[in-house]
Amino acid sequence: MNAPEKLFAAPEPHVMKTYGRLPMALSHGRGCWVWDTDGKKYLDGLAGIAVNTLGHAHPKLVPALHDQINKIVHSSNYYLVPLQEQLAAKLCELSGMTNAFFCNSGLEANEAALKIARKFGHDKGIERPEIVVYESAFHGRSIATLSATGNAKVQAGFGPLVEGFVRVPLNDSAAIENLSHGHPNIVAVFLEVIQGEGGVRPATIDYLREVRRICDERGWL
Repeated sequence: MNAPEKLFAAPEPHVMKTYGRLPMALSHGRGCWVWDTDGKKYLDGLAGIAVNTLGHAHPKLVPALHDQINKIVHSSNYYLVPLQEQLAAKLCELSGMTNAFFCNSGLEANEAALKIARKFGHDKGIERPEIVVYESAFHGRSIATLSATGNAKVQAGFGPLVEGFVRVPLNDSAAIENLSHGHPNIVAVFLEVIQGEGGVRPATIDYLREVRRICDERGWL
């Protein structure tokens, strides 16, 4: 990223204050290490909030990006994109899935998942489909993903939130089993395998298998 040489007393006066930023700016990185504009070295434990999963200045990624940007920066979805299909085929081979949806962020991916779940419900004749979500979860800052998030603090001030979510605690399969009473319109379960902002809380393998069983039995996504 490009960073200012020095931080002034009132940094970034023209940027909307939506984040509680630390008083430092990063200038460059190499692998899992980054340096600030004063030359101090840090171990990058955030990876751009899981964006820079290959690290910084990766020796294969950098020339690949350079090669691509010399050809075309962006091709819209109005056209065929051969390399996109090549990547989708590889992802399907590795995951066992049938197709892939490409998007720009985790928020957009989650938004698409919620739309798919609702469309699935409407196709089954359910007028007001509901989706199971989790306490302490975090799914993004659009209105829909914020509504699915299980954190009242980050939801505060943005109501009214989107309806259609049923919240349960993580790793409690009985809580999902009991939803059959009073919630006939459930169409999907929407969860993080590891809750990040919820305190690094992983779903157990047994719980994930149990949720898969329940979804298969009830026809949920």
